[in-house]
Amino acid sequence: MNYLDFEEPIRLLRDQLTQAKELQESSDVDMQDLVEDLESKIREVTEKVFSNLTPWQRVQVSRHPDRPYTLNFIEALTDGNFMEIHGDRTIGDDKAMVGGFGFIDDQSVMFIGQQKGINTKMRQFRNFGMANPEGYRKALRLMKLAEKFNRPVVTLIDTPGAYPGLEAEERGQGEAIARNLIEMCQLKVPIICIIIGEGASGGALGIGIGDRVLMLENTWYSVISPESCSSILWRNWEHKVEAAEALKLTGDDMLNLKLIDGIIPEPLGGAHADRDSMYSQVKKEIKTHLNKLMPMDSNKRIDQRIRKFSSMGVVHG
Repeated sequence: MNYLDFEEPIRLLRDQLTQAKELQESSDVDMQDLVEDLESKIREVTEKVFSNLTPWQRVQVSRHPDRPYTLNFIEALTDGNFMEIHGDRTIGDDKAMVGGFGFIDDQSVMFIGQQKGINTKMRQFRNFGMANPEGYRKALRLMKLAEKFNRPVVTLIDTPGAYPGLEAEERGQGEAIARNLIEMCQLKVPIICIIIGEGASGGALGIGIGDRVLMLENTWYSVISPESCSSILWRNWEHKVEAAEALKLTGDDMLNLKLIDGIIPEPLGGAHADRDSMYSQVKKEIKTHLNKLMPMDSNKRIDQRIRKFSSMGVVHG
């Protein structure tokens, strides 16, 4: 298991717990009282650490190498009943953007999301979750397919941003994202957007227009990453902690600013600490919101969606 720097007290206690259990198994020494005491202490320290996370620490948790990615969520939510659909029918199949139909219990849903790799080779294959224009055009094609068959759309957002390469700009990165924004505003079926990790810039917004926009507890949503913000304002990354504070990028900040509709609690220690519990909570949230959105008239739903996003921000004449 991987640990972040601020999780060092937890790591030390878990190492002691492992040693105590190994000693108990390899000898006749009764270590049960010590094991129970360490387990209680681990929970107490974990609660203390995770109840006081700074914005930068939440950014770190959102990037945790053990954290579940989009395909992990989709496989769990659909019990493996997922059919991935490939290609944008114009350029190719962007591996950073995945999508397809799956069932949440008896409800057919179109899932779309960015996928990061689980190791170095897969991260390169998935382009670190940074989609090219064809990725956003594939996402739009799948949304239109969902609309054709009257199936709701669930997007899972986890990206450090859209791919900033020259070839992406040549193929119309900005246009592809802008097209998704206007099309998602007018899509006739319900859309639920969930930020499960990083939610950076237009890369996140390109699949982030929905009737409900939710964030997992230890995720972030911002126009720019703390490191990039620091490099622009201070010409280096040393001020990323200050940048994270100033950007107001946590779920609590977003909810207070009325930019999202809700926060999904994570298990103690983060989504990676208890994946099954996290999947169960996300599934419950999706079903709750779909039950409210599905019976609504599509025109009314679209009107509410447009009004919600139009009311964000301040306009001066």
